[in-house]
This record gives sequence, structure tokens and C-alpha cells, in this order.
Amino acid sequence: MRKISACIISYNEEAKIDDCLASLAPVVDEIVVVDSNSTDRTVEIASRYTKRVIPQAFLGYVAQKQLAISLATHDWVLVLDCDERVTPELAESIRSLTESEDDHSAYEVPRKTFYVYRWLNHCWYPEWRVRLFDRRRCEQGGTEPHDKVIVREGSTGRLRGDLLHYSFDSLSGHVRTLNSFTSIAARELVERRKKVTILTPFTHAFWICFKLYILRRGFLDGFAGFCVAMLSGVHVFVKYAKVLSYREQVKRGVRLTGLE
Repeated sequence: MRKISACIISYNEEAKIDDCLASLAPVVDEIVVVDSNSTDRTVEIASRYTKRVIPQAFLGYVAQKQLAISLATHDWVLVLDCDERVTPELAESIRSLTESEDDHSAYEVPRKTFYVYRWLNHCWYPEWRVRLFDRRRCEQGGTEPHDKVIVREGSTGRLRGDLLHYSFDSLSGHVRTLNSFTSIAARELVERRKKVTILTPFTHAFWICFKLYILRRGFLDGFAGFCVAMLSGVHVFVKYAKVLSYREQVKRGVRLTGLE
């Protein structure tokens, strides 16, 4: 029988972590929470569900999750964010795996997002994400700030049932996250010396808007779908624009304002 450890990272998530852990508790054998020194009630709430709440100054999204996974007791790991919930159907799919004899190394789940005031049924759905995996054959990787599970060996299966994602409560929240995440991503691009031309912000932004709104039929998600497509384009544009602006500052010898 497979035993599963759930791994969560948190920082000031008192409004959302309770529902997340409550949805996890019936389907896993252990919950590990690595908390980045929250100043609200996050640790208190998490402690109701597990004794394994570990304080750790934030190392980055990838490294923080790698740490949480390394602290798990069991080799099968379920990784969630605090704003995600396991639905009953997904919980049943996970429970059925504990005695399954298939040999997949990892499992994808379809993530469904609640955005500001409605569920998105098209532009961001389904987002297939690997969340349940055997850490002996997989690893947490990705590029900041977007972590992902990398399957080193073996195959990947799919589970039934949605993983609910309560993303942005407001457009202001989306814009704040956009600014923060584009700075992290731009810093990563600068460190890797990624080639970025004057056309890159425009072409990449246009593509993501077209992909979400037309190809993924975001127009069927109403005004929310339009906002997601446009702000996703802005996200990409700003990320590359920050790289170009920073490099111009270096080139011209003006005061560096960083990648904020």
C-alpha cells in the first residue's frame, strides 16, 4: 500500500490554509508545512492538522518546495499551494491509487481556477499539473517563480477530479502579483543572460493573449476571460521590458534601480 505525504509551503496564508489542509487530511498519511516565518495565524492553523510545521526563511519557490519534499517521511508526495483544494472526486482518485499496481512515476491533475468572481472554464482550464509523484523518480524544479515537477524516469498518468485553485480575489491582487513575479522572472533571465530583443516583449505578449483568448476560447469566460488574457499579456510584456530596461541602465551607466 502506498503512503502519501502532502507538502505545502506557506507565508501569511491564514485566510486560505485551513480549507486547503482540511481537503488534504482525509487522503494523505502525513502533512508537512514549511512556513516562511508568517506573522499571522498561519502556523497556528496549520498546527491543528499536523505537528510537522517547519519554520524556514524563504529560499525561493523552487528551493522552498524542494526542502518540504526532502522532509517528507514517505516517497509518494502530493504538492499543493495554500490556495488550492482537493475535490471529493479527486480525493477518491488519490485514495484508489494507494492500492493500485500501475507503475506510473507521477500523476497530473486538472486544475480549475476561480478568478475574482467566477470559475474559468476555458482560458485556464484544464491546467494539467503534476502534483502527485514518486520523489525517487521525480524532482521539484522549474524556473523562478514558476516551480514544476520534473519526471526523470517512468511515465505520467492522469487523475479524475479537479484541483480547485482560488487564485486572485481582485484585479488589484492580480496586478500586485504580476509586478512581483515579473521582477523575479526578469532577475532569473538576467542571471541566465537570456537573449531578449526589442521585439521580444511585443511578440511574446501578443502570443499569450491570442493563445488564451482565442485558441483556449477565453472569450467564453466573459469579461473575466478577457482580463486574464490581457493581464497575462501584460505580465509577459513587463517581464521582458524589465530585462531590457535594466540592461539599458547598465549600458548607459545610469543609477541602477534593479528589476523592481
